[in-house]
Amino acid sequence: LKFGDVFPRNVMAAIEDLEELAAKGDPAGQHGLGYLHATGLGFNSSQAKALVYYTFSALGGYTFGEMSLGYRYFNGIGVSKSCETALSYYKRVATKVAAAATSGGDAIHRIRLSEEAEQGTAKIGLLDDDIVQYYQFLAEKGDLQAQVALGQLYYQGGRGVKKDHLKALKYFKMATKATDGIGDAFLGKLYSEGSRNIKQSNRTALEYFRKSVDKKSPIGYCGLGDMYLHGKGLAKDYKKAFSLFSLSAQQGWADGQLQLGLMHYKGLGTPKDLKQAVKYFNLASQSGHILAIYHLGMLHATGNGIIRSCHTATELLKTVAERGQWSRILMEAYNAFKNGQISDALIKYGFMAELGYEIAQSNVAYILDKGKKLFAYICEASHIRETEKYPRALLQWSRAASQGSTVALVKVGDYHYYGFGTKVDYEAAALNYRVASEQQNNAQAMFNLAYMHERGLGLKRDMHLAKRYYDMASEASTEAYIPVKLALAKLSFLYTAEWLRHVSKSGKQDDVKLDKSLTNNWDLYLMAILIGFLIIVIIMRRR
Repeated sequence: LKFGDVFPRNVMAAIEDLEELAAKGDPAGQHGLGYLHATGLGFNSSQAKALVYYTFSALGGYTFGEMSLGYRYFNGIGVSKSCETALSYYKRVATKVAAAATSGGDAIHRIRLSEEAEQGTAKIGLLDDDIVQYYQFLAEKGDLQAQVALGQLYYQGGRGVKKDHLKALKYFKMATKATDGIGDAFLGKLYSEGSRNIKQSNRTALEYFRKSVDKKSPIGYCGLGDMYLHGKGLAKDYKKAFSLFSLSAQQGWADGQLQLGLMHYKGLGTPKDLKQAVKYFNLASQSGHILAIYHLGMLHATGNGIIRSCHTATELLKTVAERGQWSRILMEAYNAFKNGQISDALIKYGFMAELGYEIAQSNVAYILDKGKKLFAYICEASHIRETEKYPRALLQWSRAASQGSTVALVKVGDYHYYGFGTKVDYEAAALNYRVASEQQNNAQAMFNLAYMHERGLGLKRDMHLAKRYYDMASEASTEAYIPVKLALAKLSFLYTAEWLRHVSKSGKQDDVKLDKSLTNNWDLYLMAILIGFLIIVIIMRRR
């Protein structure tokens, strides 16, 4: 009822059901009420009530309750910041995710709506049906690279394609003719792990892994090492497993690096060495291996083999927690948005935002930030008033910015600059632009800082600093080249006017500010003239 996936969405009916469940001590019902109170759906927004319900839900061992509380304590939302408390909650969730993970974990595709709007679907990594069909055509014609690529795509899922092990099996079998052994190795993995459609078989897995090892595949080395490590179809042999994992890790295979780290950590097939364990966990985590990130996070949490760091441990375990199966809701929200079901998308993104997903917070803010026509759909089904648009968007942009989103930092700066959802505050705007500029090298933030220095808005009026920031913006992004050139032309005009004023011998009568003589928006008029001049030059050159 809350999401509207099975029955038509009915927030008031959902509240009745959730209150009944919560009264019985059901942690899922408690979390649902917490979400509605936090977002103001069906209730007046109350972060205090949300916190109470989230707390009871987490005490009941409910994963979403633990994530919501972990995020709030880590960022100090409605509670005093407490890294240790946040860590305790993220440990619980991350341990559940790690226990359910297979290999490096399922692929999670996170789509930022603002980037898609600017760059298009192809740029954000989604594969449309035409591209998949083209690869299938190539694979059927014997293209080994296409066969392996499709096999891996269906084996792991992602990029808008659902996991399908039967199709993966088909394409990996086609790829066994390749000399790199990748097709053989993945066939070994499929039979070693088993699935709903593929019967587990150690004998078949060993056959394919050995073929892959003969071709010196790092995936094959790792797969055969795993068979020796756990005694699957042959006697356990930690030394052979260690040797095979070493060969795999040397070729940069993340699974091999993880297993080598675990053997160093546990002292299997080699003397126990925590520093080596940390080294290999670090290497595997750089490839996004979920289990490597988990073990690295746990080592940071305990201080074994590494200096203890609560903050680093919490960030790592939060990353693991956000790779759980529930992350599929992000894709459900995206599909709803693309299908025009804006309210459905907003509610699902809002749910994930409460769990601490930065991408969801940014997407909620993006949806709220769009024009009145889009917002009308949201108000109709989500019980949100028009006047709440910008304050709600600013809240989500601010939360995303606190988690390091560059786009969100610039947006928070914009909201303070223009007074959207808050009072105009040039100093707060400049602060956010400066963080985005210094920490993220964002060209838009640099351009905005240049303009604020030029006009003396929230910053000291300084033409030299303005030029410096304009130049930095141009260096940071090629897309900023033309706007910067126009801005510098305007700045040169202004600087020349200022110089003439100072050297004039006419006294006070010439000491006139441009803002007073040409209205407050004189610089915009000048920009328009320069743009018009540029267009004329382009037209003349084409002729």
